[in-house]
Amino acid sequence: MAAQRSRRKRPSMNDVARLAGVSQTTVSFVVNNVESANIPPETRKRVWKAIEQLGYRPNAMARSLRSSRTHTLGFISDEVATTPYAGQMIQGAQDAAWEQDNLLLLVNTGADARLEEAAIETLLERQVEGIIYAAMYHRSVSPPSIIHEVPTVLLDCFIPDRSLPSVTPDEVQGGYTATETLIKAGHRRIAFINNKDDIPATRGRLAGYKKALADYHIPFDETLVQIAGAGPSGFNSYEATYQLMHLANPPTAIFCFNDRMAMDTYQALHRLGLSIPDDVAVIGFDNQEIIADILRPGLTTVALPHYQMGWWAAQHLLQLIENIDAPAPSSPVQHTIACPLVLRHSV
Repeated sequence: MAAQRSRRKRPSMNDVARLAGVSQTTVSFVVNNVESANIPPETRKRVWKAIEQLGYRPNAMARSLRSSRTHTLGFISDEVATTPYAGQMIQGAQDAAWEQDNLLLLVNTGADARLEEAAIETLLERQVEGIIYAAMYHRSVSPPSIIHEVPTVLLDCFIPDRSLPSVTPDEVQGGYTATETLIKAGHRRIAFINNKDDIPATRGRLAGYKKALADYHIPFDETLVQIAGAGPSGFNSYEATYQLMHLANPPTAIFCFNDRMAMDTYQALHRLGLSIPDDVAVIGFDNQEIIADILRPGLTTVALPHYQMGWWAAQHLLQLIENIDAPAPSSPVQHTIACPLVLRHSV
């Protein structure tokens, strides 16, 4: 029975007009909310009742041709769609778009440059009104030049010449918050295990760490800063923690570049017979709940504002689309969003 219903002919505007006892033009005016048509409320009510009874759906493509609006946004990502915690960026963008009756078309490129350009071409052919271009982690990007054909907002990334608006996490503030949290807990010997890669997060979190120390009049000690990788091979956070705890004057707190590094630090401290947070406090970054929630004690960390960045990107893109005929700003907005502290039990 359901299969029969799915194959039946879709009701047309003419069917609605016949059932409501009005002209097809009247139905069109009602569906498109043409206020100047002066259609009586009773007639409008009758038309909507017929629409509901028949299950009629207006043709979105036809409406977009009449209005020159498709109310559709493109979302291009490298690997965001396959990353559980960063998927919140998609959710934020989708919620903001949907709130203003816009549809979000998502394409995950797997960081393939050829697929990326083809995907953007396809979105433009589908008449998207704008594009959100997202990266899995905060970094500089080089999107294809065709992306400039429609309003575009960069999400969790930026281009070097800053010619496109962007939204990124405030890495400096995040590093500051993590360090200040440890200082306010009474610590003065605070180590920082930083990432070895030269990316904005590495530089920004170190700058925030140094600024917090300076603001609280704690001398910066370079022996308390270790550079490590996040993987099992090479010099990692586990080994960095060992070195820090064997200093003549070891730290009482360790700020780790991310939660994966904090997990290695936990293991090293347990191996050394030290208790968290009684002997050494630990704080992470990213709020990867699959890590932070299952560690014992629960890991205090600084969250990346994925949802908020996604929301802002869609909202700003819709503003650009709304004001598409206005002169382009000489300096597109480069927006940052604060990284909030998530308190658990490791500090």
